[in-house]
Amino acid sequence: MMKLSSREMVLAGMFAAAIGVLSQFTIPFGPIPLTLQTFAVGFVVTILGKKTGTLAILIYLLMGFIGLPVFAGGSAGIGVVFGPTGGFLVGFIFNGLITGWMIEKTSSNYFWSILANILGAFVTLFFGALWLKFGASMSWPSAFSVGMIPFLIPGLIKAVAAGYLGHLISQRLPRSFSYSK
Repeated sequence: MMKLSSREMVLAGMFAAAIGVLSQFTIPFGPIPLTLQTFAVGFVVTILGKKTGTLAILIYLLMGFIGLPVFAGGSAGIGVVFGPTGGFLVGFIFNGLITGWMIEKTSSNYFWSILANILGAFVTLFFGALWLKFGASMSWPSAFSVGMIPFLIPGLIKAVAAGYLGHLISQRLPRSFSYSK
């Protein structure tokens, strides 16, 4: 069982709320909108690290699951989690784990923070496309052309921004506030 300090629990809750706020910035783009959710996930994990950052993502998902309007465009509920975009939401968990792990296992600098966020963003897109394949009964080419291909460039931009800004801010915060080696 994972032990968490009071500080880690409070930070996870605060940053889960931040993910919820940033998720409201959306641009309609067919059935899957462009949002700042993916930016927020990478940003949070870059600052808080794997354990606390992933906990923040889980709290965010739980808030939306129980009906708080924190998902993209103020949506919420079990229908969103199990709907067409649910794979992206599930992918956020693995994004957090992989991004956080990579940042913690490498030298903490801009290059590794950005690279970890790019890999994490790709993981989120992969889970989204995978979900579309099986959840919406799409073919592999259709699932990837709808759920991944159009989001590669925006995802890359958001990942670079999340890695850069997350690292920049984490270097300026007190050690007790963010993940640091």
